Amino acid sequence: MFRVTLHLLFISLTTANAQQPVTDSFPRIATVNVTVTNMQLKPQKGEEVIFKGERTDTLIRGFSNAAGKIKIMLPPDDKYTVSLKAISDSTKYAVVSIPALAEDEYFTDPYTVTIKFELARKYRLDNVHFDVDKATLRPDSYEQLTDLFEYLQRHPEIKVEIAGHTDNTGTDAHNLKLSQDRANTIRNYLLKKGIKPTQVTAKGYGAGDPVADNGTEEGRQLNRRTEVRVL
Repeated sequence: MFRVTLHLLFISLTTANAQQPVTDSFPRIATVNVTVTNMQLKPQKGEEVIFKGERTDTLIRGFSNAAGKIKIMLPPDDKYTVSLKAISDSTKYAVVSIPALAEDEYFTDPYTVTIKFELARKYRLDNVHFDVDKATLRPDSYEQLTDLFEYLQRHPEIKVEIAGHTDNTGTDAHNLKLSQDRANTIRNYLLKKGIKPTQVTAKGYGAGDPVADNGTEEGRQLNRRTEVRVL
C-alpha cells in the first residue's frame, strides 16, 4: 500500500521507579503521563494517542487536552506500542514495557511519554474508493472518512483541501471533471457530518499531478487517489 509520510514525530520515554512492597493504597496499574507538543514545544490539543498491548491486543487511547496532556492507565505485564493517529494514518513510534508485578508489589511513580509532532502537509486516503469511472463512494470508504471527520471536528482551526486525482485514461476534460466530482463527494460528506464549509475545500486535478508512471497498471493505480492537503 502506498503512503507518503511527511509528518515529524519524536518520542522520549521515562520509566517508573522500581516497585515496592504493596499496600492497599498503592496502585497495581501503571500510570502513563503523555505530553504532546509541536517541534517548538507548543502543546498540541486534540491529538489521539493509542497504546496497543502486544500480548493482549488491549487498545487504550486518549486525547490531549489544551495543555497537551493525556493520562493513561495501563495494566502490567505487557509491552504497548505507542501510536499517534493523525488525519489518515496511525504509525507506531515507540514501545512502553510495563513489567509484571508480584503480589506484594505496586507502581511507585508514573511513566512519562513525550511526543513532538508536526502535522504533515499532505495525506493520502488509501482506503477511500469509488465505483469505476464514477463519484460514488464504496461502502469500505466510510471508516477512513469518519476518522477524517473526527480529526477535523477536534481541530476546527485546521483548513484542508480534498484533492482528487485520476490516471491518464480518457480525455483531460473527463478526468478533470471526474476528479472534481469525487473531491466534491467527500467534501459534501464532511459538510453533512457538521464540518463548516470554510474548513474544507475540494479541487480536482485530473491526471495533471501523477505520482507514478501511467504506462503501467501499477502506476495508474497509484495515480488514482484522493489526498487531504493541509492549507
